[in-house]
Amino acid sequence: MKADLPTVLAVLALIAALAGAVVAVIRLRARRGIATAMQRATYDVLHTAGLAAEPLRGGLTPASAAKAVRHLRTLVGAVGLTIADAEQCLAFDGRGSHHSAQLTAAAQRAVDGNRSIVVSTGELPCDQMDCVVRGAVVTPLAGPHGRATAALVALADDQPAPGLVQATLETARWAGSQLALAELDSSRERLARAEVRALRAQISPHFIYNALTAIASFVRTDPERARELILEFAEFTRYSFRAHGEFTTLAEELRSIDRYLTIERARFGDRLQVRLQIAPEVLPVGLPFLCLQPLVENAVRHGLSRKPGVGMVSIEARDAGAECHITVEDDGVGMDPAALAAGVAEAVTGRGDDAEQHVGLSNVDERLRSVFGDHFGLVVETAPGEGTKVSMRVPKFHPGVRA
Repeated sequence: MKADLPTVLAVLALIAALAGAVVAVIRLRARRGIATAMQRATYDVLHTAGLAAEPLRGGLTPASAAKAVRHLRTLVGAVGLTIADAEQCLAFDGRGSHHSAQLTAAAQRAVDGNRSIVVSTGELPCDQMDCVVRGAVVTPLAGPHGRATAALVALADDQPAPGLVQATLETARWAGSQLALAELDSSRERLARAEVRALRAQISPHFIYNALTAIASFVRTDPERARELILEFAEFTRYSFRAHGEFTTLAEELRSIDRYLTIERARFGDRLQVRLQIAPEVLPVGLPFLCLQPLVENAVRHGLSRKPGVGMVSIEARDAGAECHITVEDDGVGMDPAALAAGVAEAVTGRGDDAEQHVGLSNVDERLRSVFGDHFGLVVETAPGEGTKVSMRVPKFHPGVRA
């Protein structure tokens, strides 16, 4: 059966249209996926640098060097590459590992002189017939304060060309900056631990003595109350002296504060009143460990314990969009703002008769600023006879804060 001409033409037109659509789609997809050679090269360099940066940010060890050396060799473009200190090649990638002893000696020379050196063929004698190594570029890896303890060694299969020298210098400079950042991170962690130890040391022997005395007073008259207070005291000290974690949640900090106040109420009786106003949605917010508890302790010790009659401590945590706003307020004796500023300055330097009283405030303020930024420090409002109000703002989400 013969198809009529109009039908054939219609079919051919449909096929042509479909073919054109397919070509258009293919071209569109190709346009989306193809980058220029420069863009691709930039991506490759940045991607490789990122792969090398991750282990280096943990500090220079044989393990981190082993993870980074392959990516560093790619950046340099050498036939072989090693990271060596004064004693050994920490890691090796590519050709030439049988020259380890000679390269370690060259690395030591570069580190001692704090300068890059080029090693020629004559300085790398070898009895292996298939050895391709004809030279090396050795550059110190400058860490914190410009001090180098290791070197980056790039091997060449010919006399090292200027391009290899420059690539090794720049890669070593970049790798050294990553090691410096690793040391900075480590220093911050050590500082944070030291600050927490300072707060733990501030837990007054008087509080411990008074807490145990209060518990002892109930042993005969109310044994069940004494037992409950002992458990609260044990949980309070366990939290305060825990060995892990730079951060906690608002909920955990408030639980410890509740235990502290339970013990203090056993001592002060009805003289100590507590008011809590906590928004449930901010309970999971992460904050530095022991950053709220010292404020409550200060309110009781230095505000209410010196006030005759009944005293009130108010703790409020409000949801403020991207932030959590926290206040600790007491209606105690208060103090002169100028005296407070002088006391905080004394706490920072560790000098002065009132330094111990303000070490908690200065410590918390410094840690909040170091974690969240300078605009997240404490705000203190006080006046003689007017009580004290301490306020803080904490971001609900912040990079690096994991409770």
